[in-house]
Amino acid sequence: MALTNKQRSFLKGKAHSLHPVVQLGEAGLTEAVTAATDEALAHHELIKVRFQQGDREERRALAKDICDRTGADLVQEIGRMAVLFRPAEEPQIQLPAT
Repeated sequence: MALTNKQRSFLKGKAHSLHPVVQLGEAGLTEAVTAATDEALAHHELIKVRFQQGDREERRALAKDICDRTGADLVQEIGRMAVLFRPAEEPQIQLPAT
């Protein structure tokens, strides 16, 4: 699912007050981290992920890899945080129309 700019802006506003629920450390993107991210997305739909290590390019690559593995969309990437969104089967977050 490709997010429009309006939907992305809406989700950024929703994510502002969230705390990170997944953290990537020295081990990087392991199967356990992928499973935890998948579970968090299934429960919350919109989550923040914190990267402990790596430069900007490494963090960007990790964020894209997480999205590919979990089927999520990257909403925002700022500093050591990434915001991910994946709608649930019964969505709790109603996105604005395109």
